[in-house]
Amino acid sequence: MHRTITLSEYVKKRNGVALGSSGSMTNMLKRSLGASSFYLFWQYWNPIWGYYLSRMIMKPLSNRFPIWLAIIITFAVSGALHDLAITLVKWELTFLFTPWFSLMSLIVIATKKFGISYSGHHWLLRAFINLILITVCLILTRQYV
Repeated sequence: MHRTITLSEYVKKRNGVALGSSGSMTNMLKRSLGASSFYLFWQYWNPIWGYYLSRMIMKPLSNRFPIWLAIIITFAVSGALHDLAITLVKWELTFLFTPWFSLMSLIVIATKKFGISYSGHHWLLRAFINLILITVCLILTRQYV
């Protein structure tokens, strides 16, 4: 039988430090930005959010659909929840995060499928590549939505 990992265990696995520990945010930023692929960037980014997305969206979807579709839907749900939060705060319909995150999911899938890795490069270059991918997706989203 497969044991379910707790939130605390998940955060420690992703950040290298316990949930709420000093240095948690620093570790998340170092690990995510310096990840050797765009796929791995998302393994480290915001582990608390990732834990719940993984348990409540990704895992159930991946049991019913191909993994690529589960990834797209998970990113879209995350984006939709971000859009909803902004809409409720601003009392103005927001539709930016859903297409932006969906576009990023396509980059995640493509880079994973083609084994694109920048592991042999310095942390600064890896961070630059990850930030460029996020930024390009944002610019494309803002241009076409």
